Amino acid sequence: MIDTINRINPPDDELCNFIIDKLGISQSALELGIKRSSLENSPLPIVMWSYGLITLDQLQIVLLWLKDN
Repeated sequence: MIDTINRINPPDDELCNFIIDKLGISQSALELGIKRSSLENSPLPIVMWSYGLITLDQLQIVLLWLKDN
């Protein structure tokens, strides 16, 4: 079920830059992830992983980076 009452914030530029620069993900893959994240009201890294845009290892890297920032 999609939660339309408690919308999550869109990803910040720092996270997007990390995904592109450090993980080597394409701009178009990131844009798709952002679009799906917004539509599903779900965190960007989880959506990108669930759609196969990043690997499980890359997801772990992003989650560790988010934890440290």
